[in-house]
Amino acid sequence: MGRSRYKFYESHYPYFVSSTLLEELPLFSKPQVAQVLLEQFMVLQNMRSVKVYAYVIMPNHFHAVVQGEQLSKKLRLTKSYAARQILEVLKRYGHTRWLRKLKECKRSYKRHRTFQVWEEGLHPKQLSTTEMMAQKIAYIHQNPVKAGWVNAPDDWRYSSAGNYLGREGLIPVTLFAG
Repeated sequence: MGRSRYKFYESHYPYFVSSTLLEELPLFSKPQVAQVLLEQFMVLQNMRSVKVYAYVIMPNHFHAVVQGEQLSKKLRLTKSYAARQILEVLKRYGHTRWLRKLKECKRSYKRHRTFQVWEEGLHPKQLSTTEMMAQKIAYIHQNPVKAGWVNAPDDWRYSSAGNYLGREGLIPVTLFAG
């Protein structure tokens, strides 16, 4: 049987990853919730030795290009911690409708939890060439434009597009020179 294309195989390559919120709820449309994920990207870089080359946080999902040892474990921990923080933010700001939805839509086999925040998986794609890397970074930065949210990639606040234009982004990233 062949390799699954959705696994982390070689740590010396960067990976394109994506994750969607449960039921595609637009939780990241709330700045406080998006901030949770930004902080987790910083933790990945500063405490878990993961390079973040590019990211975009859309209302209901995120994409990123990352590289490092034990990515599967580190990203699983990141999503788990982010989920707990997101639930705390939703409770703090009284978003009871979304909390109810995260409780109602939780998968039945997730018995040890009251809520589920994320759809499962990261769908990693290994980027083994500079062309693949450049293409995925462009895809990430074009995501809000293609969705019709903004006219230019760097107009989207929750993206590394500005970093690549020499601006200070919300978080630093490792710039890919190609």
